[in-house]
Amino acid sequence: MKLSKLFRGDKIIWVVFLLLSTISLVAVYSSIGLYAYSMHGAGPTGLFLKHFVIVAATYVAIILLSRVNYRLFSRFAMLGYWVSLVLLAVMLALQGRWLRLPVIGQFQPSEIAKVVLIIFVARMLALKKEQVKELGTFLMLLIYIAPVVLLVLPENFSTAALIFLSAYLVMLFGGVSRRYWWRLMIVAVAVVGVAMFVMLKTGESSDVLERSETWVNRVDRWIHPNPDELSQENMAKMAIARGGVVGVGIGNTIHARLVTQAHNDFIYAIIIEETGMLGGIVVFLLYSIFYFRCIRLAWRCQGRFGALTVAGLGTMIYLQALVNMSVAVGVLPVTGQTLPFISYGGTAYLFLGCALGVIQSVAADVYAKETAEEASTTTEPAAEPAVAAGQEHENE
Repeated sequence: MKLSKLFRGDKIIWVVFLLLSTISLVAVYSSIGLYAYSMHGAGPTGLFLKHFVIVAATYVAIILLSRVNYRLFSRFAMLGYWVSLVLLAVMLALQGRWLRLPVIGQFQPSEIAKVVLIIFVARMLALKKEQVKELGTFLMLLIYIAPVVLLVLPENFSTAALIFLSAYLVMLFGGVSRRYWWRLMIVAVAVVGVAMFVMLKTGESSDVLERSETWVNRVDRWIHPNPDELSQENMAKMAIARGGVVGVGIGNTIHARLVTQAHNDFIYAIIIEETGMLGGIVVFLLYSIFYFRCIRLAWRCQGRFGALTVAGLGTMIYLQALVNMSVAVGVLPVTGQTLPFISYGGTAYLFLGCALGVIQSVAADVYAKETAEEASTTTEPAAEPAVAAGQEHENE
């Protein structure tokens, strides 16, 4: 089988993913030693092999999903939404963030929810395209988004914020009234800001949100940093400073031996330590190229559901990357968000790969249509462009 048939979709996105996953294998092996020893009492080889298997499985998932007619994702979006909602409710009842299943193993339902919700919101916007400017449509979408965000919030504020912002931006892309959109955004930012300010001033956490004390401490350390403290944030800054412009060389990291989350939350700092600011810029550019290709693909997609799905999933991945990199360089307080397709793999890596597979499914459809239209125009100038079967049912 030709590679062009195996790796369907946008070739530039495939190249970006290939480069990011390669960087991931190198960076994880270089930075996972301390975590492997402290948590498992062993060297990095075992965990690295596990990460390698996850990366390989992600390739398989993307290839398989890229071969699916993306309209099927719309038809199963409602089911996926309710399944993810049930899983989140179970986790809230268990007061945990992780769920363990026999075959899948340990995973966070929130990782499924943030992908499924984007697809679901895109579907609803496609179905309601004639009423998208109405207040009723805006409120209906919020009624669907709110339960997911509220169920994730008690255990993971940053993921809840990422889910809300990504889904909310899809609403903006989908043409909801900007008047309603901006009003709610201002209210949401004001509520979060006031709540955080009060907790910082009083030093009291919320009884409802058990992890609120952790959030307050993280923001307080970010606003009032202690340069003498051996915190992960300070170690990350030291790693970046040591990396300079060209880095100290791959495998020559010192700070990865001192930061327990060097393979995960702070892997971007280790990349800069080993490859310098040049390496950090390359990683940033790879994510930016990926996002540009997603927006370009959404613009070229004829179907409303496909365009909104690609724009939404691309936005979610890009925002998560920006948050992780911002934390590593000290622009944002610690959030716990991983660096997509680079941080140590688990089900989070795999589920983001599924999102990429959906994007490639849309891309494959777009390019197939354009090729068919070009061929039709060349051979039969008088004929109308062919419409792919099922196009009229995309918004079902």
